[in-house]
Amino acid sequence: MNRNSRITLMAGTLAIAICMGFAGTAWAQASKDSAGVVQAFDKLKTLAGRWEATSEKGKATTTFQLVSGGTAPLERTDMPGEKEMISVYHLDGNRLILTHYCEVGNQPRMQATSFDPKTNEIDFNFLDATNMPSQDAGHMHHVIIKFNAAGELAESWTFHQGGKPGFTVPLLYHRVN
Repeated sequence: MNRNSRITLMAGTLAIAICMGFAGTAWAQASKDSAGVVQAFDKLKTLAGRWEATSEKGKATTTFQLVSGGTAPLERTDMPGEKEMISVYHLDGNRLILTHYCEVGNQPRMQATSFDPKTNEIDFNFLDATNMPSQDAGHMHHVIIKFNAAGELAESWTFHQGGKPGFTVPLLYHRVN
């Protein structure tokens, strides 16, 4: 083997080792994130039952039900003066996804971008949507779910219109059953 061949072989070996190092780092990060995603999803599954909150419009209720063999918490929300809305939470690989079936007729999907086990807060941000003609159309864009003391749940839903936040609906639910 001549000198140029040995240098080429060494360079190729070094490149493979570097790539494997990056892959190992990426895998470790993905595994760490996956653990947080599963932990957040498991917290959502504990919400099964009926919850009530006082809103600007009156008493709001939400019901969480585990469906599809426990693989998806389904949330049904009733707000006075509005049509029932449904949100479904599910795992998609190492992502936690929320699909919100909104009374405005679109279905925004949001991805959990963080879960802090110390504050028990899950932060969902807009990913994409179906039945939405453009990003400027009104849609739910951001949701924060915070598990407070036992039997207390805070949700904050932010609606976007024209590409910017329009309003936020904060709700403090208490478990009814």
